Amino acid sequence: MHRPVFFIVPCLALALGGCLAKTAIGVVTAPVRAVSQAADWATTSQDEADRARGRDVRRREEDVGRLQRNYEEQAAICEQGNDRACRDAVATQREIVRLRPGLPLEPRDD
Repeated sequence: MHRPVFFIVPCLALALGGCLAKTAIGVVTAPVRAVSQAADWATTSQDEADRARGRDVRRREEDVGRLQRNYEEQAAICEQGNDRACRDAVATQREIVRLRPGLPLEPRDD
């Protein structure tokens, strides 16, 4: 009865040795992987920064376009003598000027 036990125990030790080694390596490298993942989440790649900048520029361009259309309508009404439209046109123009520094300059056709 002792013979099968002596045979099975070494076989199990050999079979489980690889699993234990793999588990031990996984346990040891887990903190390194966690820190690496946290650093990746905490930093922004240049590509991500470029995409975010592009989204911001497009949003500002849309805002300036909308404000420019509003300004033109308000200026037209202002020319007819509406003081309220004149004040609104000035406020809209200030908002356009505030948003413009965040936009890239367009090439001039001189």
